[in-house]
Amino acid sequence: MYQPHARLIGDQLWSKLRDLAPERLRPARSVLLRQGDPGTHVILLASGSALVAVSGAQGQRTLLAVRGAGELLGELAVLDAKPRTASVVAAEPCRVHLVPAPEFLAFVDEHGLLTPLLRHAIARVREGEAVRLELATAAVPVRLAAALVRLVRAASVTGMPYAVRLTQEELSQLIGASRNAVGCAIKPWRDRGWVDTEAGGGLLIRDLVAIQAHARAAEQR
Repeated sequence: MYQPHARLIGDQLWSKLRDLAPERLRPARSVLLRQGDPGTHVILLASGSALVAVSGAQGQRTLLAVRGAGELLGELAVLDAKPRTASVVAAEPCRVHLVPAPEFLAFVDEHGLLTPLLRHAIARVREGEAVRLELATAAVPVRLAAALVRLVRAASVTGMPYAVRLTQEELSQLIGASRNAVGCAIKPWRDRGWVDTEAGGGLLIRDLVAIQAHARAAEQR
């Protein structure tokens, strides 16, 4: 897996980039970037995690990736001056810095970051292709377990439990499945105490390793 932007450019430059814009708080489920919008700014994700998804002509959404702290969001639309190709939604409360496009481009030019950022973007495209293949071929429990793993990994969680602030309907859209199929996948995990459903519609993950193992075993049967 490729390294986050903060590691790519180094702590010193990351700190300087962060200082170009004030910190803001965005709640869970808020839209950080919208597909089709112009690249007016870049988002620096200081904490939290976010979902990158693309919408089809019929309104269906497909999860491409999950991003965590230390990542830039929306930089490609700024670098190539084209509309945004995906939407980004906060998976949990996030602290962000919105750096205007002119300031970001000047920063990239000053520090010679264009080539490493474009290489990083290529790695992201390849990751998205791998996710699409997974969505096209894997069973729903496997796809759901993989999405939960990405969410936990992006949030840099060191232990369980971990609360996923997405409803089953939102999870179903993101993995290209029906809500009923997602509910059926979650039921045996809930019965075994590996996950709880929360009143607000989210999930409380208690044993991600067991969930992954059960999903893989179910697919092989």
